[in-house]
Amino acid sequence: MESRDFILNIFKGNASQEAVSWLREKLQQVADAESGKELYLAFSAAPRFTGKQLLQLHEADIAKAETLRSGFNPSFWTTDQAARTLLLLTTPHQDKQAYLKKIDQLFSTAEMGELVALYASLPLLPYPEAFKLRAAEGVRTNMGTVFEAIALDNPYPADYLEEAAWNQMVLKTVFVGKPLYRIYGLEKRSNPTLARILSDYAHERWAAGRTVTPELWRPIGPFLNTGLIQDIKKLFEHPDAIQQEAAALACSQGSFLQARELLEAHPVLKNRIETGQLNWNYIGDKVSTTNQ
Repeated sequence: MESRDFILNIFKGNASQEAVSWLREKLQQVADAESGKELYLAFSAAPRFTGKQLLQLHEADIAKAETLRSGFNPSFWTTDQAARTLLLLTTPHQDKQAYLKKIDQLFSTAEMGELVALYASLPLLPYPEAFKLRAAEGVRTNMGTVFEAIALDNPYPADYLEEAAWNQMVLKTVFVGKPLYRIYGLEKRSNPTLARILSDYAHERWAAGRTVTPELWRPIGPFLNTGLIQDIKKLFEHPDAIQQEAAALACSQGSFLQARELLEAHPVLKNRIETGQLNWNYIGDKVSTTNQ
């Protein structure tokens, strides 16, 4: 209920009075309905009445979202997305099977904008563990905005995806050129298999004469070994400073002796890491700015 009130207040601050009135009416109808008809109709119609403008949030709003659900960040949500999430959170859920049936029906018939709202809302919905297969489907989608809804600024994957689906999501994020720093729980869910997969991907890119995003080494750093350290040595020799910075950060993430020795050989970078000037968010912001 607290998440619902929070999103409703944000919506009210970003939408017209007519849109707020429409949504209040639909929320009441959905709350009172015995079938899913009112939910389906309102969910589909929402953009026509609420608009699709990006929510304008204050820093206090973002901080409040984090307290409601670790990793919850609606900074990139739109008004129709917020309205649709409110409809989902208002739907009666005391009967688990009836509730899940309604959500499943929405997923089965959803168009792109509806899928974005569904996937982004997953960490807030009742019975979140029931949507693991749906989330895995979101990872495989070819629709860019839908993939971003599940992969970026969404705590659901880190908490519920199986390792294979998680690894696929991270690799795909790299492949489609989206920022890794917006994947919640990246350190928590990094694993040796993912490190190997990302290294193999880097070798494929290098063999084709292409570069890889320096963010790629973030999930690799904790699992450096005698094989992977050769990749890091290659980064330190790269003419681009950001690649060298990524190499230093990767070396700082674990206790592998050769990695520590490499970091000691680059005292300026080591000092920037120790003083907080150099971190993975810095790398992510720098990459994003370069790509704009």
